[in-house]
Amino acid sequence: MLRVRGAGASGFWASCEGRAIGLNGGMSVKEILLHPDALLKKKCAPVDGVTPEVQALARDMLETMYDAPGVGLAAPQVGVLQRIFVMDCTMKEEEPEPLVLINPTLVWTSDEKNVYNEGCLSLPEMYEDVERPASAVMQFLDIDGAQQEREFDELWATCAQHELDHLNGKLFIDYLSGLKRTMITKKMMKVKKERARE
Repeated sequence: MLRVRGAGASGFWASCEGRAIGLNGGMSVKEILLHPDALLKKKCAPVDGVTPEVQALARDMLETMYDAPGVGLAAPQVGVLQRIFVMDCTMKEEEPEPLVLINPTLVWTSDEKNVYNEGCLSLPEMYEDVERPASAVMQFLDIDGAQQEREFDELWATCAQHELDHLNGKLFIDYLSGLKRTMITKKMMKVKKERARE
């Protein structure tokens, strides 16, 4: 799941909480895995078909994302090694725009770059600057199984690329120096121990 703070991100935390996402069917909030966890480092398998079970997973992921709150969530973060992620980077004053991306592929990125102070609910309260292409085009199947192609810009582009990384077993901290990764991982091990005692 992507969390971003700083320039360009103001307003979306409030926008995530209590939103109606307009999808039919019952939904449930799933537990989000915390780093370090072996499942977060595995490459996900393609989704064979958009079945009712896959649609239910997507709805649960959206519910979990909004509840967290966050702007994106990938299947491995809820323990499912399938190539699916969800996102919604709209601001508080905008209508929600929940997106489900199944078997996403990155087909183009811009030469222009953006830097966002990224975080992740699998690494709570850990934030670092990450540079990524400012725009990106992805092809994917939507929740109805229809083929889609969409260009994402700014925060949407950062979120889409962040979530796609999750499907390939990559975390935002993998863009950092070895020293920073080690420090964050040690902090997360302490967080996991503390939460296990609760």
